[in-house]
Formats: sequence, C-alpha cells, structure tokens
Amino acid sequence: MDIFTAIEKRHSYRGMFTSKQVARDDLKKIVNAGLQAPSGCNAQTTSFVIVDEPELISRIGAVVDKPTVRDAKAIIVCIVDHREVYQCMSFCAEDYAAAVENMLLAITALGYATVWLDGALRMEGRAQKLAELLGVAKDMEVRVILPIGEPKEKCAPREKKPFEERAWFNRYGKGS
Repeated sequence: MDIFTAIEKRHSYRGMFTSKQVARDDLKKIVNAGLQAPSGCNAQTTSFVIVDEPELISRIGAVVDKPTVRDAKAIIVCIVDHREVYQCMSFCAEDYAAAVENMLLAITALGYATVWLDGALRMEGRAQKLAELLGVAKDMEVRVILPIGEPKEKCAPREKKPFEERAWFNRYGKGS
C-alpha cells in the first residue's frame, strides 16, 4: 500500500479483533516505522514495549478497561523521556506524536487496525500502573498505547473537513 492510500484509509478502530495473531515480524516493522520518525535534536526520546503475550495483554486490559484493549492481539506501549534536549526544552510530545503517527500508518498498510489511546491513560493512575506492570524506569512515562489486531468489522475513516476549510496559501483564512 502506498503512503497516500495508508493516510486515506487510516482510522481509529474501537471494535473487536479476529483471532489472528499479529506476526512478530509485522510488529517489528511497525515499531521500526516509529523509530524512524523525526525527533527534536535527534534526541530519540521515545521508546516502546511490544506486548504480545496473552496474559500480559489481559493484565493491561484490566488496567485500561476498553474492549479494544482487552481483545487486542498485541499492544505497543509508547514511553517518553521528558529530558531537556535543547535550551531547557523537551521535545518528547513532538517526538512521540511523530512516532505514533508513523506506526498508525504502518499498521494500516499491513492490514491491521488500532486506536491511539492516551487520554484514558491519564486518568486513575493508569499510566503509572502500566509502567509498574512493564518495568518502566521511574523517570520515564507511559504515554500512549496502540492495541493492534485484524479488525472483525469493516470501518471507514470519519469524514474530514475539506481542504478549503482548514488550509490556505500564504494567509490564514484567505482564498487561494
């Protein structure tokens, strides 16, 4: 699948997955796509734990109680390092966002589905619970999880506003 098709087909999938496992080679391809993302000052502040053990997925599902998480065949856990890398600034938000977007496109291109989950991790100490469960260093933060599998249901991307409502040449809000 070419990049523009993957962008067009990418969507947030919150449904159930088939019983098909996600191949480790595919998981490596997906995470490598994340590792290739740009990073502020090339500091590479984002790292990942790839979870494909059913028991561990079940334990993550107990912490993040969502059907898509409980039914996932694999979960990629995105971990960030908040260290300052340039003039007292951290670029970890930009770094992990770029990495996650690359992985979302790779997941789509390989025929799997996922949803970017981070808001749910910020409530009820879930991120900290996942960090403890996965042995994440205390100075790092679990920020995003991507539950992955082959979708049971076909789901189309949600409609986006047209270009003319969100993008302009040379001046905000002005015609071409």
